[in-house]
Amino acid sequence: MAEYWYSRWLFERALAAIYLVAFVAAAIQFVPLLGARGLEPVGPWVHQVPFRASPSLFYLFPRDEAFRLCAWLGVALSMLALSALPQRLGPWPSAAVWAALWLLYLSFVNVGQTFYGFGWETLLCETGFFAIFAGAARMTPNVWLIWIWRWTLFRLMFGAGLIKLRGDACWRDLTCLDYYFETQPMPNALSWYFHWMPHAIHAAGVVVNHIVEVLVPFAYFAPQPVASIAGIVTILFQGVLIVSGNLSWLNWLTIVLCIPLIDDRWLSWLPLHPPADLSTVPAYSVTLYIVAAGVALLSIGPVMNMLSPRQMMNASFDPLHLVNTYGAFGSITRERYEIVIEGTHDAAVGDSTQWREYEFKGKPGDPGRRPPQVAPYHLRLDWLMWFEAMAPSPQSPWFFNLLASLLQGDRSALSLLRTNPFADAPPRFLRAQYYRYRFTTPDEHRATGRWWDRQLVGTFYGPVALAAVRRN
Repeated sequence: MAEYWYSRWLFERALAAIYLVAFVAAAIQFVPLLGARGLEPVGPWVHQVPFRASPSLFYLFPRDEAFRLCAWLGVALSMLALSALPQRLGPWPSAAVWAALWLLYLSFVNVGQTFYGFGWETLLCETGFFAIFAGAARMTPNVWLIWIWRWTLFRLMFGAGLIKLRGDACWRDLTCLDYYFETQPMPNALSWYFHWMPHAIHAAGVVVNHIVEVLVPFAYFAPQPVASIAGIVTILFQGVLIVSGNLSWLNWLTIVLCIPLIDDRWLSWLPLHPPADLSTVPAYSVTLYIVAAGVALLSIGPVMNMLSPRQMMNASFDPLHLVNTYGAFGSITRERYEIVIEGTHDAAVGDSTQWREYEFKGKPGDPGRRPPQVAPYHLRLDWLMWFEAMAPSPQSPWFFNLLASLLQGDRSALSLLRTNPFADAPPRFLRAQYYRYRFTTPDEHRATGRWWDRQLVGTFYGPVALAAVRRN
C-alpha cells in the first residue's frame, strides 16, 4: 500500500488539526459548562453513572483543575501530532501520541453529558482510535487500516442518506432546502444568500444530496481511480455545507475521512517525499488483522441499525465509541424559534421595567447582526439553546442553572456569552422571551440592513429572581 503514503501523511495532519480545535474548545468551554459550578457538573454525574458504562479519566479526579490540565495537554499533543515528529521517530512514539489523544478526548466525551452528545464527538473518538495504528513514516501504509477508514466514511455518509429518505417528507418532495438554511442550528455569514436562491436550485441541491449520500458511498470500495473520484465528490459536497452553515467540525472531519480514498497519484504535489526504504513490520500487520476482525464484529450493531426502518440518527454501541452509527437532519424544522434572555436592575417588575438583552456568540439574537462564521469551532451552549427552543417552555435542567449563574454574575458562565449588559452588578430579575425568527427578504435587507426579522411569540420563562430560580 505504498501508493497511500501521501494520503496517510495528509490524513494524520488533518486529523491532528481537528483534535486541536476540539481540545481548544474543551479548554475554553468545559469548565463553564461542566465544571464544579457549571451548567451540568461532572462531579454528581460520575457518582451516579458507573465507570464501566462511560469510562473516563475524570472518574479518578472530577475537578476543574484536571479538566483544564487535560484540555491543554490535548492541545499540546495535537500540535505535536501536527508537526509529524512522532511519526518520524517510529511506530511506538506515534502510537503513544495518538493513543493519548484518543484517551483524553474520550474522557471528555464520556462525562460531557448533553453538551458532548453530538455525532461528531463519537466520530472523532472512532477516527482517532484507529489512527493509533497508522504506523510510522518509514512504514508501508496498511491496507486494512485504509479499508477501516473507508468503512467509517461509508457508515457516516450512507447513514445520513438513509435517515433522510426515511424521514421528513421534504427530502422526498425536494423542498427541504427551502427551509434548511434559515432553520439550521447556527446559520453563518452566507446562509442568508443560500436561503434566497431559487427553489429550482434548492430542489437540485436535495437531489445532489441524495446522490452523494446514498449512491456515491458504494464507490468508496471501488478500484482506483473511481474511489479517488468518489472521495473528491464527497469533499466538494462537504465544502458546500461548510460555506453555507456552522456544523462544528462535522464536515471538516468528513473531509479528513475522504483522504484515505485518494491515492498518491492525486497527492504527489505535496512538498515532501516518501522514504525510499518503506518497510513492513510483521507484528504490525498481525495487529491490524486483529483490529479489522474487531471492527467487523463491532459493525453488526451499526449495520442492523442502518437496515432497520427505525434507524437511530447517532448512536454508540460500545462505551469506547469504537464503531458507531451516524445520521443527520432526518427532519427539517419549518420555522425558527429563539430564546432571548433579558435582565433588569429594577427592584420590581412591571410594565415600565427596562430590560436589557444578553447576546450569544453564535446563535441569532440582534436582528441587525450578521450571522458569524464559527465552524469548525463548536459553540456548545449556542447549539443547546437551539434545541431548547424547540419547545415553548424550558425542558432542560441546565437552562435553570444558566439563569442562576447569570443572576449571580458568574464570570465563568458569562464567558460563554458575547455580551454582558450587567458588567457593574448582576441583574435582579431575568426573563426569557420566545421569538419567531425569519431571514429578512432582499428588499427588507436593503431597506433596513437587518439580516433577521423577529416577532415575539410569548414568554419562555420568568420573570424570576435568584431566590426563586431552582439550580439543579
